Amino acid sequence: MPDFAYTARNSIGEEIVGRISAATEREALGLLSERALFPLRVARDKPARVAWTRPQKVKPYVLATTLGQLGDLLKSGVPLLRAFELLGKQAANPVLADVLADVRNQLSEGTPLDAALAKHPAVFNELTISMVRAGAEGGFLEEVLERTSAFIEQQEDLKSRVVGAATYPVLLAIVGFVAVTLIIVFMVPKFAELFARLEERGELPSLTTGLLWTSAAMKNYGLFLLAGAIGGFVFARRQMQTERGRLIADQWKIKLPAFGGVILSLAVARFCRVLGTLLKNGVPILRALEISSGSTGNKVLASAVRSAASNISSGQSLAKPLAASGLFPRSVVEMISVAEEANNLENVLINIADGLERRTHRQLDLAVRLLEPAMLLVMGSIILVVVLALLLPVFQMSTMV
Repeated sequence: MPDFAYTARNSIGEEIVGRISAATEREALGLLSERALFPLRVARDKPARVAWTRPQKVKPYVLATTLGQLGDLLKSGVPLLRAFELLGKQAANPVLADVLADVRNQLSEGTPLDAALAKHPAVFNELTISMVRAGAEGGFLEEVLERTSAFIEQQEDLKSRVVGAATYPVLLAIVGFVAVTLIIVFMVPKFAELFARLEERGELPSLTTGLLWTSAAMKNYGLFLLAGAIGGFVFARRQMQTERGRLIADQWKIKLPAFGGVILSLAVARFCRVLGTLLKNGVPILRALEISSGSTGNKVLASAVRSAASNISSGQSLAKPLAASGLFPRSVVEMISVAEEANNLENVLINIADGLERRTHRQLDLAVRLLEPAMLLVMGSIILVVVLALLLPVFQMSTMV
């Protein structure tokens, strides 16, 4: 239970400063009144500054289960505050229990649900918050919570399949990289003297020359290259936490071979489902587009949707600006165009989302199956290049002899 710092006057006018424990500020005011104190200032006490620690997260499966249970409780008629109280008491994860208790306290003070969740970014990501905002404004919060729970579980299932399929090739890649690095750094320089005569004559193959140059660079500047790589990684991670960095990262995501189209299709499916559900529940299309743009999980697609909203406000149809963005499949744009003419947009959008999700899941399975042979092919190619670079001069010298 949080503490509140207060300044109050007693019955004889003396000023009293102290702290009191209460669930909310309103409860703190009530407790002061019971003590015959007239509050002048009541504020939530700030904890003492401590050394920085990494924010604790909640496992996605645990969060998915909690969101699903919240949706079931709300569907059964349990009030929102009571639902959070029940979930907080039965939460086995202490971090999640504290988060749910804090969200409940914020709700009791009048904070909207999405704003209360947004204060815990380590637990609730932007997609979850946007979906909850859409459900709260559209009047279908229970459905959104169940849909978000299912989506988180699907993401974790996909991650598990990818990790399982990639474990063996990644292990081979690590072993192969270490082996190739050791060969290049320690063994290749020993061949330099052997190849010196060919190099003087200008008869050394260019592949071997490149390998010798790489070996010398790694041996002389290896530590600097490693430090630069680590620094670049840290810099990239920090940049991705900024708005511009996330936009650039999302642009690259949708251009990834094999997986880029899958990522974009999932984002389009989420947008279509949320927009269709909002329209079905009577939300005006401009407001529905504003809310659903945040549910895509991709900054590039969200920007295209907001641009489409501005065009609609000037009298254009939805299909035209979506087609101009180049991010929506032609079939999807055609279906939206026909649905606008038939005044059946909300139902068609949900059907589009169902079809895209089914097709995308098949593409994901295929991409995961192709991951292992692709990685093996890459590592095999690297090793083949190293072997050829060492053997070509040997064959050339044997021919000369």
